[in-house]
Amino acid sequence: MRKLIYLAIFLSLALVSCTDHSSNNRTYILTTGTTGGTYYPVGVAISTIAKSQSDSNFSMSAISSAGSMENIKLLRDNQAQFALILGAFAAWAWEGEGPIRNPQRYLRSISAMWPSVEHFVLLTRLVKDGTLMDLDSLDGERFVLGMRNSGAEHSGRYILDSLGIDYESKFDLAFMGYSAAASAMQDGNIVGMNLPAGAPVTAMTQTYAQLRDKVTVLNFSERELELINEKYPLWDWYDIPAGTYPYQDEPIRTTYHPNILVVREDVPEEAVYQLTKLIWDNLATLQQIHSATKDMNLDIALEGIAVPLHPGALRFYREKNLTIPEHLLE
Repeated sequence: MRKLIYLAIFLSLALVSCTDHSSNNRTYILTTGTTGGTYYPVGVAISTIAKSQSDSNFSMSAISSAGSMENIKLLRDNQAQFALILGAFAAWAWEGEGPIRNPQRYLRSISAMWPSVEHFVLLTRLVKDGTLMDLDSLDGERFVLGMRNSGAEHSGRYILDSLGIDYESKFDLAFMGYSAAASAMQDGNIVGMNLPAGAPVTAMTQTYAQLRDKVTVLNFSERELELINEKYPLWDWYDIPAGTYPYQDEPIRTTYHPNILVVREDVPEEAVYQLTKLIWDNLATLQQIHSATKDMNLDIALEGIAVPLHPGALRFYREKNLTIPEHLLE
């Protein structure tokens, strides 16, 4: 079914490319994440919808990247104009905190997207009580936090720091994208990995399919959720139902915080308005392409956002009579 959907989108895009567009059309870059995560396929879907259905003078191309940290840099240097980033990174970027030294005041938000669900994965033979504190028992084993300077790496560091886990000394840290980490785990080269993304994550699906009950996605305890929320109260519970992944017989009690679609402030209001409208008008299409977007809802589009709205997005939400939080107004 998914292949048919991709084929339909491809054909519609091919038809659009054959039409006579104005030479003044602007192509914007949407930077996403690694190909094994959720950002990239959803980003490709968004850009394809923008190309095939937009009546305004712009189109969009999605590119892969290392994730949130690199995306902030690409936006800063105007090598990309739109980006998907973790909610925590949006807060850090706006305030100049965490791994981002200086406030990034060129940023504006468009929408909260789907939940970024925490997947801390460990070989089952190393699991004790099944929660994140099992990671505190590692003794020099190789563990992947994510690609260097990715959202996965920095959010993973933040969570482990919040829990008091001395990962620098207890882990043999490795840095890979999601697909490479999944392959390394299947080959026995690592004992665990960090895969925050909308569920189901492709790399996690592949890992479960190959290793079955030899791998475990760790649960969060009540205390662990309290600790990671002490400074930035962004995370909440997320239950991954049994059967979400191959051979996953039990539900997983984990957490999430939202992914955010952001944009440079100098992108014209009309382009951002059209893109915001296209996303919400075509939500059913997005949900068919990737099930992570099933949790997207216009009623919660402004929850978990720390960066003021772009005027184009603000116009759309006012038309929908949404209540705009004060901190999202400039």
